[in-house]
Amino acid sequence: MTIEHVNDVRRLSEQLGYPVSEVQIETNIKEVVFSQNHIAFVAMYDQKVVGWIYAFRALLIESKPFIEISGLIVDENYRNKGIGKTLVEKIKEWSLEKAINEVRVRSNILRDKAHLFYLNNGFTGIKQQKVFQMHL
Repeated sequence: MTIEHVNDVRRLSEQLGYPVSEVQIETNIKEVVFSQNHIAFVAMYDQKVVGWIYAFRALLIESKPFIEISGLIVDENYRNKGIGKTLVEKIKEWSLEKAINEVRVRSNILRDKAHLFYLNNGFTGIKQQKVFQMHL
């Protein structure tokens, strides 16, 4: 993923209900590109960006480091073509390059199709949780 993909990333993010400004997405992509602990890929189909994935190296005091997929989006018109699977494979490769053998992903409890996708691609459900947020 590069700065050239800002519009496509924004468009795809909106499909899943995450409207973010182009300025914010550009800022985020720049930070990812220059970080050794973050990675993002786009998927191309017929010269068009039809998906993207973002992951980062997570470090918690209480566990071994792991890679967390924090965003995976495939255009609704291009699903069930192996694009999501290919994107996950790229993250698995990056994880192994980092000598980390665990990849995690969180998925909204309402996204049943996403849950099936992850289960069908080698992930195992390990827990359910609630997320709390505070605006400052």
